[in-house]
Amino acid sequence: MNGASTRIIPLGGLGEVGKNMTVIEADDSIIVIDAGLAFPRDEHLGVDLVLPDFGYLREREHMIRAVLLTHGHEDHVGSLPYLMREVRIREVWATRLTMGLVKSKLDEHGLLREAELREAEPEQGPIEIGPFRIEFVRMAHSIPDSVAIAIDTPGGRIVHTGDYKIDHTPIDGMKTDVGKLAELGNRGVDLLLGDSTNAERPGVTQSERVVGEAFRQIIPQRTGRVLISSFASNVHRMQQAVDVAIQCNRKVALVGRSMRKNLNIARNLGYLEVPEGVLLRPHELAELPPDEQMILCTGSQGEPMSALTRIAYNDHPAVAVERGDTVIISAKPIPGNELRVHDAINRLAKAGAEVLHEDNAPVHVSGHGRAEELRTILALLRPRAVMPVHGEFRMLAAHAQLARDAGVPASSIVLAENGSVVELTRSGARIVDEVQAGVTFVDGLGVGDVQDVALRDRRRLSEDGILIVVATLAASNGGGMTAPPELIARGFGDAADTLLEELRAEARRVLEELLADDVDEIKLLQEHLHDALGGVIYDRTGRRPMILPVLVEV
Repeated sequence: MNGASTRIIPLGGLGEVGKNMTVIEADDSIIVIDAGLAFPRDEHLGVDLVLPDFGYLREREHMIRAVLLTHGHEDHVGSLPYLMREVRIREVWATRLTMGLVKSKLDEHGLLREAELREAEPEQGPIEIGPFRIEFVRMAHSIPDSVAIAIDTPGGRIVHTGDYKIDHTPIDGMKTDVGKLAELGNRGVDLLLGDSTNAERPGVTQSERVVGEAFRQIIPQRTGRVLISSFASNVHRMQQAVDVAIQCNRKVALVGRSMRKNLNIARNLGYLEVPEGVLLRPHELAELPPDEQMILCTGSQGEPMSALTRIAYNDHPAVAVERGDTVIISAKPIPGNELRVHDAINRLAKAGAEVLHEDNAPVHVSGHGRAEELRTILALLRPRAVMPVHGEFRMLAAHAQLARDAGVPASSIVLAENGSVVELTRSGARIVDEVQAGVTFVDGLGVGDVQDVALRDRRRLSEDGILIVVATLAASNGGGMTAPPELIARGFGDAADTLLEELRAEARRVLEELLADDVDEIKLLQEHLHDALGGVIYDRTGRRPMILPVLVEV
């Protein structure tokens, strides 16, 4: 080995989009950059969240000095409460808005006093944590207060870009600090860990102001109500929507818990300006004529029980769409969510709304820089070695190609995976080992107790039985049931007959009510059936059997 060294170990975020977490280790000290989560895919049956595997950190708890957060998105801060439950964290460093969002999260988990929460201020010079000297650098992104982190370590200087784009006209005036990046480049950067999300896409990501301009063009001409769906964390997008609402004499309602929570935090910290009297509750908004209403809602990813999906399927208690309304989906579907988003768009269009989205109007821009911006960062920092992070493998490979084009030798480009151990010394960076870096499932209140989802299903079947509900729906003539639901039960014991009669009646009632309200999306019908029957069984028996609603259209 060549003198002092630093180990860089990604525990999440490589070969995937989500659950970003990177360990920097030197001289028996560890700092962790980001603690993110990912959302489950269809094959993760019954799982609520997917976290990195904390095993490596659990075994080295005594070495952990701090967690540093680049920005407040869930894929960078969402697993922090779960990490803090398992591992003692002394300090958490984050910028003001990120810290506001994190405090709210830790408060919900009862963990607010478990670590010292320290506010990072990019303008205030470096901080020392153990053998590491750390500087925060402002970066523009789709949430305010995002930063890159420069770390002087025994093995060399590392720059982690966080998520960024080079927006020359950001809404809050906080541009990517190219001057500071150039200064770091002049001092010398030994290893760049760079965001790769849009590395395959040529050109430059447009400014967030493009979306505000689109809102100003579109909304004043509309005579019906306007619904805008975006990520709840996109504070600038909410600000631009509210500004246009005020210009058009519309009142605004927030629909979706995370949207309300984030707006309150951003407003209290001064990142969002909403004059008094502009915000109303959804039921108050409904008393106004449609051309005086604007609704900001969650659900831009087509999540089954989110506000926009429930509105699309006429299943929301406070909001409905009708002919003449405009729905703006101001977000891009995360890979894997496209079909659900298309289903919601189809339903909204069927209800008579005009639906505007990325493919037919300039209502969304990415928060991640494209190839030209990645080239600019490489030119400013002139790193001796590059390790692409944050992206699926094809994105990492595209970033690696950009680094080669920028003159970084192929031997100094590290294409790592989750669990790779990258050693940085004065002679360069290379992969020297690998550690366990799987996933941890969160299922209800349990963290990590589902090693294999099939095990949970088998356990549930053996303990509490199974109930299968079969209902046949008419696909034509406006829908409806063609026969009463049939129930098949196993493992219910002696009282099964009387309970089944009650469950059959409940299933029929639920389906008839939903169909009468024009809720005929199979997923939603299954969800409602599952919850209603589960409630009755738990009240009568204290058990939670596996309930499988089967709906057949004929």
